[in-house]
Amino acid sequence: MAITTDASSAELGDAAVRFSSGGWRSARLIICVEMAERFAFFGIVSNLITYLTGPMGESTAVAAANVNVWIGTISFLPLLWAVVADAFLGRFRTIIISASLYILGLGLLSFSAMILSRSQAPDQLQVTLFFVSLYLIAIGQGGFKPCIKVFGADQFDENDLNESKGRSSYFNWFMFGSCASITTTLFVSTYIQENLSWSLGFGIQCVSMLLALFLFLLGTKTYRFGTARGEENNPFARIGRVFMEAVKNRRQDHLGLGHTNESLPLLPQQGSVQYKFLNRAAISCPLSDIEETKAVLRLVPIWMSCLVYAIVNAQPSTFFIKQGATMNRSISPGFLVPSATFQSFISLSTVIFIPIYDRLLVPITRSFTQIPSGIKMLQRIGIGIFLSVVAMVVAALVETKRLQTAKDDLTLPMSVWWLVPQYVLYGVADSFTVTGLQELFYDQVPSELRSVGMAMNLSIYGAGNFLSSFMISVIDRLTSHSGQTSWFDNDLNKAHLDYFYWLLACLSFIGLAFYLWFAKSYVYNRPSIQK
Repeated sequence: MAITTDASSAELGDAAVRFSSGGWRSARLIICVEMAERFAFFGIVSNLITYLTGPMGESTAVAAANVNVWIGTISFLPLLWAVVADAFLGRFRTIIISASLYILGLGLLSFSAMILSRSQAPDQLQVTLFFVSLYLIAIGQGGFKPCIKVFGADQFDENDLNESKGRSSYFNWFMFGSCASITTTLFVSTYIQENLSWSLGFGIQCVSMLLALFLFLLGTKTYRFGTARGEENNPFARIGRVFMEAVKNRRQDHLGLGHTNESLPLLPQQGSVQYKFLNRAAISCPLSDIEETKAVLRLVPIWMSCLVYAIVNAQPSTFFIKQGATMNRSISPGFLVPSATFQSFISLSTVIFIPIYDRLLVPITRSFTQIPSGIKMLQRIGIGIFLSVVAMVVAALVETKRLQTAKDDLTLPMSVWWLVPQYVLYGVADSFTVTGLQELFYDQVPSELRSVGMAMNLSIYGAGNFLSSFMISVIDRLTSHSGQTSWFDNDLNKAHLDYFYWLLACLSFIGLAFYLWFAKSYVYNRPSIQK
């Protein structure tokens, strides 16, 4: 994939000079764009259930169901948008179109809140307007999220050693900026919404997204764009043809590989030992197309083995908050810290750890490994998964102690600050695994499929949320059978979240074992990673 042309041949129209375009100049601006978008999105999602159970008048169960469906939709829409971006529109145009829909949705949301504030209860028209605006936001976010990350990483040349180091660092600082913005909006937006005006609070999110689009367009002349390879530039057509030809030639000798004169940054001599059935397509397909197809298939076991991590990742925004609500949250007479505020420790720990990792740990490990990112991407992901296992064990121990304290003395609940270690551990785990997965699913797919790769990464968390909801429903039904007390009883002092946490810790350990098994046999398709 060429990187020395800009939107002209690919999307817009003029030639770009490599040393005057892309790099950190453009990447810093894109990180700022991401920060503005994260401020807008988390200003909505962090307090949505409060708005649904408050002004919208929904029950807790109905509101929770609506939030789960909305978040699940957001997690899977990137897959559709990524196909559109990679096969048709290109990432630049997709970002502009999806951001415009995003802004329209936020504007309608603010308008619906303003109308609702003037009535006693929402009528059908107001409810319809609210959900239309909410799902417009989902549609816009589904296109914006995967493409902006990939577009930022595209500003670095993976074949240049210095820029390769910069790209790895980019993912770290992208995560840093996101978490800093999320922490800010958790304090600012929720306060404005609950104490001043919901319409004003949603309106601020709309302004933040407008700022994101403005900043993105501001850097148009500095961006580095890519062009597709060859005449057959639709990556889905190439991959689909490989599968079709492999099936068609299933009776042929799969060792007779052809078209070996392709020159791409892949390692066919290593990749060919995996998924040998696809080698039959070599009779009529270029070897490079076969290796691209294998590169995508190799990510599927990694995707599956990270699902347990995603299930665990769904707990801080649900049961951790419920835990905190039962504990002593007083920091001064008459002032209670909202339980949801403690989620900010995840972002804060990430904000603190990322600079240490990027500026201290990476240079030290790089001096030993000679790898631009310090350690391999799969190693980084594995460290984060291990830390999530530790965090789940800590959460189980803290919940066991909380239950014991509640039984011993109901008048003196346990301090909420006992929850901080598990939040911090999750923040550090995210610094390893979330950032590592972003880089892996960007780097290990064909250049023209990187939006799809990022969407695959995001879909891990969507699947994890759905699986978490499914597990909770099944366990709740089984444990409340015949009049027994459910693990998730409304009275958490009678419930057994500790059992659930221990179950997740065991599943996480098993998931880590499967991950290590798949990671051990994984073949990187970039030479620089193999050094």
